Amino acid sequence: MDYNKYWLSFLEYLQIEKNASPLTIQAYEKDVSNFIQFLINEDVPAINEVDYFMIRAYLTELYNKGLSKRSVNRQVSSLRSFFKFMMREGIAANNPFAQLQLSKTDQLIPDMMYQEELKLLFDSIDTTTPLGKRNKALLEVLYGTGIRVSECVQLQLKNVDLELQTVLVLGKGNKERYVPFGKYAYKSLLEYIEAARPAMLNKNSRPQDYLFLNAKGNPLSARGVRTILNRLVDQASLTMDLHPHKLRHSFATHLLDNGADLRAVQDLLGHAHLSSTQVYTHVSKERLKNVYQHAHPRARK
Repeated sequence: MDYNKYWLSFLEYLQIEKNASPLTIQAYEKDVSNFIQFLINEDVPAINEVDYFMIRAYLTELYNKGLSKRSVNRQVSSLRSFFKFMMREGIAANNPFAQLQLSKTDQLIPDMMYQEELKLLFDSIDTTTPLGKRNKALLEVLYGTGIRVSECVQLQLKNVDLELQTVLVLGKGNKERYVPFGKYAYKSLLEYIEAARPAMLNKNSRPQDYLFLNAKGNPLSARGVRTILNRLVDQASLTMDLHPHKLRHSFATHLLDNGADLRAVQDLLGHAHLSSTQVYTHVSKERLKNVYQHAHPRARK
């Protein structure tokens, strides 16, 4: 059986009919291709030959590779969707993943930064250079809006409204949303756009519509953002691992700590389901519990 033919049809379905984001398609592509390779290695001749015992053997192989329950659950979910598509196309008679129960996973509490740590980070940036102005604006946007790093690097100049202090973000599933930003982000963006960004565009680089540029005047990549954040941490002499999503976690947690409505935070983050946002309420509760236990005379450890 030509597995690749059906695999490519499934990716086309995700892109055209489901309007899935490039990152979502990339994740499905990886999960389905891994399973197809497993079927080829096991000499399984057709999709209809896949049964429960083969699935259990595949899951055992994943766990033996050291994958977490969360990663395995994601693959099961991807393959469930793949077989559902195969049934719709009349290729598979049933969905062997339909009755498979997902493993229970521990609730992960998002890692976030305290406001004191963020202040040290912001204060450590040298804004006398174009790159410093860019770094300050980048950090202000990531923390001030809570957008994903993939959304941040896709921002174009036309997406930034300095007068209304909003950015137009293209999120997952190509869904657009407006996200406001505050006076600190406004000031940093204004300095970057007017003074630093033109200096970063050199005669060897092509004209760019993207907001954030690298040192060569080309669009900044997600990997480039992570490198910048790591350098800023070193400059601030902070001992932590800082990734873009940590700033997103901090954005959401600090909003909720200061009384923001959960539904409003959901809209700002671009979450499709409220359950994705509710995890941040656990962070706030845990922090309150720690403060209480360390401050109340009848609760001190």
